[in-house]
This record gives sequence, structure tokens and C-alpha cells, in this order.
Amino acid sequence: MTPDPGLASWLQLTLTPGLGAATLRGLLSQFGLPENVLAASRADLSRFTSAEAVQALNSEAVAKAVEHALAWLELPGNAIVTLADAAYPRLLLETADPPALLYCRGRVELLNRPALALVGSRNATAQGTSNAEQFAHSLSSAGLTIVSGLAQGIDAAAHRGGLAGEGSTIAVLGTGIDNVYPRSNAQLADEIAARGLLISEFALGTQAFAHNFPRRNRLISGLAQGCLVIEAALGSGSLITARSAAEQGREVFALPGSIHSPLSKGCHALIKSGAKLAESAEDVLSELASFRRTGFASTRAPAGAAANAGGADEPLLECMGFDPVDVDSLCARAGMPAERVSADLLRLELAGRVAVLPGGLYQRLN
Repeated sequence: MTPDPGLASWLQLTLTPGLGAATLRGLLSQFGLPENVLAASRADLSRFTSAEAVQALNSEAVAKAVEHALAWLELPGNAIVTLADAAYPRLLLETADPPALLYCRGRVELLNRPALALVGSRNATAQGTSNAEQFAHSLSSAGLTIVSGLAQGIDAAAHRGGLAGEGSTIAVLGTGIDNVYPRSNAQLADEIAARGLLISEFALGTQAFAHNFPRRNRLISGLAQGCLVIEAALGSGSLITARSAAEQGREVFALPGSIHSPLSKGCHALIKSGAKLAESAEDVLSELASFRRTGFASTRAPAGAAANAGGADEPLLECMGFDPVDVDSLCARAGMPAERVSADLLRLELAGRVAVLPGGLYQRLN
């Protein structure tokens, strides 16, 4: 793979110590492309950043780091996406602090697919883990890419469930993309790189520094239309992700639990503060209906898919008739669980066979 000739300039800026994300965006705003920043005089650059950062910009250490990143890029499945690339996630561009570039392994096209963040406790219960995997599977089957942080517990379950559905999964790392953490999830990371996507804003080789994980949480929420929290204590990092989601204008959902469980306290606090209570995948899908009509356009079925969908889902269409109907009524008529009905309805909607109406109703189209 031959990299974009301008990519070395992006890497040089992002790998320079002392050039934070906000400073870098300020330089780009002032000078334009990275090449223009690098061509500016030291005096001009010093108006926007420290003398130490200007000195480091053309250092041997930065040059070696750039060379290392370009060599990593040559490996199969690896990619680097910058703010100037068409592949850069559009939703991240809407956030207050988008990273200048993303290191990627896997299916880069997932960056702009409709997505849901699913996060929770590292020390999850067996029931919480099961809930996370089942929700992720149902939502992935309905076309949503599941975004999480590759941690143990709920995150890992969310990724497994996402991989089991059509939407797949994105894992956002708090380390360099070549340094998977925790190591116990290394095999899962390889599966995600093969069928989903691993991403990181951190330089290659970055270790598992504690302060990096809260920072990466804004990317987990920023990549998605909503955020679902399953099992979280009051001090959980998942609440940071939920707070980022709310600040970014995303929908926030929480799964309730026992009033006696410490792992339910965070979810209950979110619900008290306005998060949507989620008991099923349909609760999430119904709240994201507006995104299904707009954000899902890029995943609309290709020509001929409608006929294929009609064959598999004809029983559901027959149960619908031609009058508006709600999901509960369809479940009763078809004898199917809500998650399956919701997934089938979304596929039929994408195929142009049903329409979503106000009030959570669906109507069959000719």
C-alpha cells in the first residue's frame, strides 16, 4: 500500500511531543494543511505553541516515529485515517475534540455505519455479561455497529455479540493499536481486526496509562448515535462515556437491575438523570428511529435485496396486513420475540418493504 504523500506530515505533527490536539487544530486552522504548518517559520509557529514543541517538530526522534508508523501502515489490514480523509467518521467531526488521525486495523468502512456504544463494568456478573452479549447481537442483527472499549466484562461481551450480527463491532483502544490491553483479550482483538475494526488515536507503542482510558471514552460515544450502559457502579468509567454521549447530543440508555446490587447503582443514577430505561433491544431501536430514517441510508439494501428480504420475512409481512401496527401486536401475531421482530422490521424497512410511522407504528408497503 502506498500511503498518501501528505500522510507523513500529519504523522509528524501528531507525533511531536507538546503538540496537543487543540493546539494542532489551531495550527491547521491558521496555516491550512500540515505541509503548510511544517513550512511555517519558527517565529510564526511559536505564536501558537511552545518553543519546546517547535524544537521537537523536526527532531530525529519524531522522524523515527513517523518512519515506524509508515512501516506499520504497509502491513495488511492496517490504515491511518486523517481529518482530511473521506473515510473519517462524520459523527466524530461533530464533536468538540476530534482526533487528528486514527490508527485502524480491519474494516475502515465501519467508521461511518450507524452505531451504538455499549459499555459497562469490567467486573460484570454472569447475567450482565449475558445481557450485554444478547443486546449487542440483537442490535447488530438490526444493522447497528456495536462500539465498545475492549475491556474485560461488558465490553468484551458487547464485542462478541456485535461480531455475531451483521453490524459487526468497533473496539476503541486506550493504548497504541499495536499494544492490545488487556492481554487476555488479545484473541478477541484479532477476531475484531479480521471481521470488525480496531481503532486508536494514540501513537504506536503507547502503553496502558490510566489517564488515556477516560480520554478514549469520548470516541466510543462520539462514533455512535446512542450509548447503552449495562451494569455500572457509581464510580464506573462507563458513566464517563455516558456523560460524553449526553454532551455530544447522543441518546443515553441504561439497563436497570436489582436495587441491592452495587453494579446497578450507576445505571439507576443515569435513569434518574434522564437516560432512557432499556429492557429490550426494541427500546433502543424505537428511540433511534430518526437515525434509522437518516443515518441508515448508507446501508440501504442494494437493488434486488427487497425480493430477497421478502422471501425470508414473508410470514411477518403476512402478519402485518396493510394497516398500521405496533411491535407488540406483531409479536403476538407472529409468535416471535420482540428482538427478532425488530431486526426483521429494520431489514424490511431498508429493503423498502415497510415504513415507520409516528407513534412506533409500522405499515406494509406495496
